Amino acid sequence: MVTLLAFLAFGGTRTKDIVEIATAIELIHTATLLHDDIIDGADTRRGKESAFKKFGLKSTLVAGDFLFIKAFEFAGKFDETVVQWTADACAQLTEGEMLQGFFNRNRAVTVDDYIEIVKRKTASLFQTGAKVGAYLAGANSSLVEETERYGLNMGIAFQMIDDILDVVGHVELLGKPTGMDLRDGNPSLPIILGMQNGQAAVCDAFEQACPTETQISGALAAIKSGPAISEAKSLSKHYAEEALKAIKRLPASRYRNGLKTLVQMIIDRDF
Repeated sequence: MVTLLAFLAFGGTRTKDIVEIATAIELIHTATLLHDDIIDGADTRRGKESAFKKFGLKSTLVAGDFLFIKAFEFAGKFDETVVQWTADACAQLTEGEMLQGFFNRNRAVTVDDYIEIVKRKTASLFQTGAKVGAYLAGANSSLVEETERYGLNMGIAFQMIDDILDVVGHVELLGKPTGMDLRDGNPSLPIILGMQNGQAAVCDAFEQACPTETQISGALAAIKSGPAISEAKSLSKHYAEEALKAIKRLPASRYRNGLKTLVQMIIDRDF
């Protein structure tokens, strides 16, 4: 949707082209989710049994590879710039996964480390989709950069809210249990802030190779009772505002309004 709205916001008309590259980006995203579920050993995805749980490692791995191949079948039809940007996004996704793995259950992780992970692992596809949409619509280079900045900051805000919901969200709306980041040892924003605030229960659960449900419940309660959630919300709002600033130069249209609405929807996700 980011790709399509960015394209239309600059008066793009070659609908078939933009649908194909938007499809490529979405296929890459879906492929990473399949591979993420393998890495995390996840049982659920979007409220349903994960592919990894239902079909096993081999089939899920091959399915993810297949989607990457199909993505570049679509992306490969475009000029060198679009193909390179798409490849760069895939490389960043890999870097983000490796960086997250380095800081898995690593108490030394900082908020700056977290931002670097999120820029690569989550925001890179929002960033790429936005700038590809603007570029293919014929926007000038400075406006392509502004639209790219929108996607980057929007993606960071999106992941921050996702992390907050892993602590305070409703299971039926999330489609997965809360506390998954603690179970998997992933350095989410509320966990990092909780550790920085000296919450022993959070540190203990995060560092444990296999934390008990009691430890996870205690850590979640500690995060909720401290300032971490309000601090995380404040940071997410900052990046959302940066995203909105970036598209002020876009021509006024319902499509620019749509890009604004997407940011607002992220910030207003049900807590």
